[in-house]
Amino acid sequence: MASSNFKPAWWLCSPHLQTLWPVFFKKRHKLDLENEQLELDDGDFIDLCWSKSHSLKIVLVLHGLEGSINSHYANGIMYQLEQAGFKPVFMHFRGCSGRMNRLARAYHSGETGDLAIIVEHIRGTTGNYPYAAIGYSLGGNVLLKWLGETGDNNPLQKAVAVSVPFSLHDAAKRLETGLSKIYREYLLASLRKTYTQKFKIITSPLNVDVNQLKSFWDYDDKITAPLHGFDGAQDYYDRCSSRQFLKNIKVPTRIIHSADDPFMFNETVPDREELSRHIDFLLTTRGGHAGFISGATPASLYSWSEKKIIEFLKEKTVRE
Repeated sequence: MASSNFKPAWWLCSPHLQTLWPVFFKKRHKLDLENEQLELDDGDFIDLCWSKSHSLKIVLVLHGLEGSINSHYANGIMYQLEQAGFKPVFMHFRGCSGRMNRLARAYHSGETGDLAIIVEHIRGTTGNYPYAAIGYSLGGNVLLKWLGETGDNNPLQKAVAVSVPFSLHDAAKRLETGLSKIYREYLLASLRKTYTQKFKIITSPLNVDVNQLKSFWDYDDKITAPLHGFDGAQDYYDRCSSRQFLKNIKVPTRIIHSADDPFMFNETVPDREELSRHIDFLLTTRGGHAGFISGATPASLYSWSEKKIIEFLKEKTVRE
C-alpha cells in the first residue's frame, strides 16, 4: 500500500466536486462498439458492448451501481483502452443496459456468478481469456470478491479496481451522513424506479412498497437480500463485502482509492495486513468517488486514474 502522488485540479479539491464534475462535464468520446445479447441458462440475458479493435489483449470492464456504458468512467476507460492497443469489452449487469431483465432477480455487489459466465463466454468466443478486468465501485467489489474466491485458479493476468466499497455496511452508513445523502437519494431513486417499472410487467415475489424504503439498509434488507437468496441486509453485507477476500487474491491487482471518498469512511480502507502481496494499492488523499481529475488548467484536464490503469496494464509484470 502506497500513498500516491495524485494532485487534483486546484478548483476540484472537494471530494464532491471530484465526484460530480466528471458526471456532468467530462468529455465523452464517440465509441464504435458492437452490441451482443448473451442468453443465460436461467432464461435471462446480459448485454455486452465489444470494441471492434483487433487486439488479442481483451480487457473486461465492469460498472458501478446503476451504471452503464454511458457512465463517464466507462466511456473514458473504454476509449483509453482502445488507444493503448487493447480490446475492451463492457459488461452490463442484469437490467442496466437500458433494457429490463426478465427475472425478478437483478444484480448486486457480490454477484460473481455472472462475471464468471462472461469470462468463459469471452474465451469461447475469441479463444482467449480476458487479459485483464477493470471494475468501478460496485463492479470493483464484484471483481475483487471473484479474484479472492478463485485464487490460483483465476484466468486473468491482471486486474484493476477503482473506488471500491470494501465494506458494504460501512458504505450504507456513510451514505446516511452529510452531503453524501445526495448520492443516496439519486441512487435509491434510480433503484426504486427500476423496481417499479419491472414489476409492472412481471409479478414481484415480494410484498413491499418500495417507495417507503429510504435508506440503503432498508432497500437491501427488503429487496436486494430476499431477491438474491440472502437472509437480510446484514447477511448480504457480511457475505459480499470484498474486504475479506483481498488476502486470497493471486492475480496482480491494482486498487485505486481515495481517503476522501464520500461513499466510505476512512476506516473502510483495508489495513496492509489484509492485502495479498499481489495487490498494488494506490491510496490518494483526495479524488472523491471515481473522480481523480487532475490538470493545471481547464484545457489540460485528464483522468489520473485512467492513466494509472493503462500504465499498470502495459507493465510487463509476470504472473507467478
